[in-house]
Amino acid sequence: MHFVRSQAWRWPVEITGMMKPLSVAAACLFVLAAQAQESKEPVEVLRQRLAERLSTKGESAVAAAAKPAPKAARPAKGEAGKPAHWGYAGDIGPDRWAELAPENRLCAVGTRQSPIDIRDGIAVELEQIAFDYRASSFSVLDNGHTVQVNVAPGNGITVMGRRFELLQFHFHRPSEERVNGRQFDMVAHLVHRDEQGRLAVVAVLLERGRDDKPHPLVQTVWANLPLEKGEALPAQVQIDLNQLLPAERGYYTYMGSLTTPPCSEGVLWMVMRQPVALAAQQIGIFARLYPMNARPLQPGSGRLIKESLGTP
Repeated sequence: MHFVRSQAWRWPVEITGMMKPLSVAAACLFVLAAQAQESKEPVEVLRQRLAERLSTKGESAVAAAAKPAPKAARPAKGEAGKPAHWGYAGDIGPDRWAELAPENRLCAVGTRQSPIDIRDGIAVELEQIAFDYRASSFSVLDNGHTVQVNVAPGNGITVMGRRFELLQFHFHRPSEERVNGRQFDMVAHLVHRDEQGRLAVVAVLLERGRDDKPHPLVQTVWANLPLEKGEALPAQVQIDLNQLLPAERGYYTYMGSLTTPPCSEGVLWMVMRQPVALAAQQIGIFARLYPMNARPLQPGSGRLIKESLGTP
């Protein structure tokens, strides 16, 4: 097909103003002109058809531009059977945990949430916690939220007539709980469970001590840190958790929750009053992995707090 433009051809003024998207308009013109040449249509008919086509395309573009912008994406929820990814900042931070998965609902609406600022407790003759810890094999896991130490079975505590078996212990920086407003450098949470599935957590507050006297148990844990996250590294030595406990065994106790999703309530908390000292280097090692992995304080909601008589 060969097309020769007539000497009498002039671009209509109304079409010239609409032909800024040159590639579209030129294509339309070429096709229509060719059709007119073959069918011997008058030039005025060609002009009218081209104007109508360009007008239709302009309306379509306006309609497309008028469509509302898509809504901002919400944090992705976990797939069925998989826990939702969560963290300590941004869209997956503590104030969004309840939105990440249905099972995290209590993170927003619970009335016995942890951690809390421990204050105004009543001093009573609390029973002593019967610690039954012994030298045990262990493995260290960097689970993406903290350093967790899984200890061999056989360790546990007895309190209120119930035996709780130690499941694992892990660390937070800074301490999640506070005592009369004071926050500590770190805290170790020792998580236990009884035969009925009830949880009890012993919290050991950690503060900076002498730099020339590193804590032996923490030193052993750091020496066995895995090189990759998500892979538990079995240690070739044993640890004795009695080394992690303070000399003075007075404590605060209250009912609370897990401090991580799903924030389950009904957890018995026992926070040791006397902090344990770590060397600055030991605190620094954890800080390189997790500069901040502490949930913000939660409302006390009028719950009862008891503490051992005497001073630490």
